[in-house]
Amino acid sequence: MYQAETHGVRVTVSPKFMEAESTPEQGRYFWAYTIEIVNLSDRTMQLMTRHWVITDGRGEVHEVRGEGVVGKQPVLQPGESFSYTSGCPLMTPDGSMSGSYAMLGEDGAAFEVEVPLFPLDSPYVKKVLH
Repeated sequence: MYQAETHGVRVTVSPKFMEAESTPEQGRYFWAYTIEIVNLSDRTMQLMTRHWVITDGRGEVHEVRGEGVVGKQPVLQPGESFSYTSGCPLMTPDGSMSGSYAMLGEDGAAFEVEVPLFPLDSPYVKKVLH
């Protein structure tokens, strides 16, 4: 698990390589990741948008921006959490993801919450021993 805490919001990520969804012989590798967002603050907030930075094994960077997560813009009261699972395909057997969520506080103030950098590693990565 990978974790970050920003502005009283804890984001935990658990990535998992999905063998059944991948076809390595065709250069397709797929990961699922589960994210838990916990409001540790004393204010109500809503997740408005997401921003992902996806880097493949060749160092190519792809950015994804959009409203909410999995079609939702959850409202989190103090102490509440929201979890969801999504996925990421790559054409390389490894890579990484990081990002942020744009949140809106009940007072109308917007702020960013960090999603920690997490690896996308498959069993197909060629290991080099030194």
